Amino acid sequence: MYKTQLSQPDGKLDLYKVLEQLIIDGLVSKENAQVLRALDRNNQHSKQHPFLVITERGWKNFAHPERQITMEELVNWLSNKTEIKTKRIDPLVIDVHSVTSLMSFSYAKNFNILPVEVTLDTVFVATAQPFQLEWQSEIERISGKKIELLLAKPDDLSHFLVEFYSVSKSVSQAAYKTEDEMSGIQNLEQLIEMGRSGNLDADNNHIVGIVDWLLQYAFEQRASDIHLEPRREQANVRFRIDGIMQQVYEIPAAVMNAVSSRIKILGRMDVSEKRRPQDGRIKTKTPAGLEIELRLSTMPTAFGEKLVLRIFDPQVLQRGFESLGFGKLEHKVWQNMIKQPNGIILVTGPTGSGKTSTLYTTLRQLAKPEVNVCTVEDPIEMVEPMFNQMQVQQKLDLDFAQGIKTLMRQDPDIIMIGEIRDKETAEMAIQASLTGHLVLSTLHTNDTLSALIRLQDIGVPPYLIHSTIIGIMAQRLVRTLCPHCKQETSIDEEVWIDMVKPWKSDLPKKIFQPGGCLECRNTGYMGRIGLFEMLPLSQEFKHLLSQDADREQLRRQAMKDGYKPLRLSGAQKIAKGITTVEEVLRVSPAPIA
Repeated sequence: MYKTQLSQPDGKLDLYKVLEQLIIDGLVSKENAQVLRALDRNNQHSKQHPFLVITERGWKNFAHPERQITMEELVNWLSNKTEIKTKRIDPLVIDVHSVTSLMSFSYAKNFNILPVEVTLDTVFVATAQPFQLEWQSEIERISGKKIELLLAKPDDLSHFLVEFYSVSKSVSQAAYKTEDEMSGIQNLEQLIEMGRSGNLDADNNHIVGIVDWLLQYAFEQRASDIHLEPRREQANVRFRIDGIMQQVYEIPAAVMNAVSSRIKILGRMDVSEKRRPQDGRIKTKTPAGLEIELRLSTMPTAFGEKLVLRIFDPQVLQRGFESLGFGKLEHKVWQNMIKQPNGIILVTGPTGSGKTSTLYTTLRQLAKPEVNVCTVEDPIEMVEPMFNQMQVQQKLDLDFAQGIKTLMRQDPDIIMIGEIRDKETAEMAIQASLTGHLVLSTLHTNDTLSALIRLQDIGVPPYLIHSTIIGIMAQRLVRTLCPHCKQETSIDEEVWIDMVKPWKSDLPKKIFQPGGCLECRNTGYMGRIGLFEMLPLSQEFKHLLSQDADREQLRRQAMKDGYKPLRLSGAQKIAKGITTVEEVLRVSPAPIA
């Protein structure tokens, strides 16, 4: 219906016809359109998609001056005109190999189209030119399937066209090179085929391209970890996004072996050694130009070497306590603890609960020019020029305890110990605090009270805990609701009371549940935030501790001192519409009544 009103004779959208319709619909002002026409006397924008030209101008929406015209808004507008559904291209849910095999890259690029899904009888094709359809009959004839159009952003199409076809080509070309070869990978479940031998070169251009794509794609998707998992025929690539593992790609086993070798070369690891675990490190840049640290770890499995790349975002160091999830009271209690001149502060929680981010943010606040901040870590997760950081070297007998001894000779004011794992490290930390230093460290326990019991279990006497521990904080990370699609819902009063007992917390007037949209890849969540459990040690609490009181007595005194468990911290974030009951229950232990 709108073809003649919006497009040129060849079907391409016409900039000036689109502008006229946008003026009629109240999105663009006549003045802005006239200015653009005056600037475009030579028709220089004719080869660009009209939506790209308009969004580059940065115009405000004429009907709603408080907001800028976005690409998404223009695509939705065109969708209403053409009655064609929109499509946000999400590479995590697209079978790249099947869609790129339908047509060549040059053909897809010529018409700026991209197949995004193939079913038994239909090919779904994303386009930004809904009236330019001379390709449709040809693809229907070749594929034997009907075509269903979907509208996508023109900039997304250009980006993913190159990405999908370059990755698919790299994988297929690399696999082709080994079609008559057998990968040299050694694994317990290897199928022996006679007459086959050889290795795929890790420096092969196709392999280099796959690794570059893998890293850049992980940065774009906000992944915290990349998992390369070998299997007998097809190896898996999975990302951990917002704490949840997601399947990304399948690669032939021989290609995965070469990809792992390429990454090991970049991480300065022993490529020939596949029988024992190794650790490495890569420093690279995101597409936006930010420096990123990658920590590598290999593990021999039944089908070969599994490789995990943990991504450390330096932006974490720039985050404030509020963005980490601290409430006003939690921030006040934490600031009171870290302002003490000497003593030990412990942060507890499982791996991946955000302890390192909290400690680095804290050390950045404390690391003033007049203060000497030293750390001993295993490994150094993020390099920060404001600290003096030492790496544990087990091969050289440099463990945490020996590292603290070394730091004590370096005239430190504040010491951060990566983890207290044994009695010797605990004793050295205590000695450092008793000689006038502020010591921050971590323990792997479920909650704050368990940390005190853990210290006693490894041999630290209660009187030393009484003398040195300033306070303990336990923390977890919960996924935050996607602001674009969260939905209001009712709350089960019994569930709420059970979650916060024995503490009292008013039932919130409203809570939210995850929806699911293109922005969050239909998960309903986007990003993570911390839950915190604070336990500053009062004099009364320390008195009980020195009398060898049991956990229940300590818990009752902690409650009198204002102690609140992780679930109560979570309840506050539920009431603010930040997360959900299910998320809080998933990550936090039930308080012992």
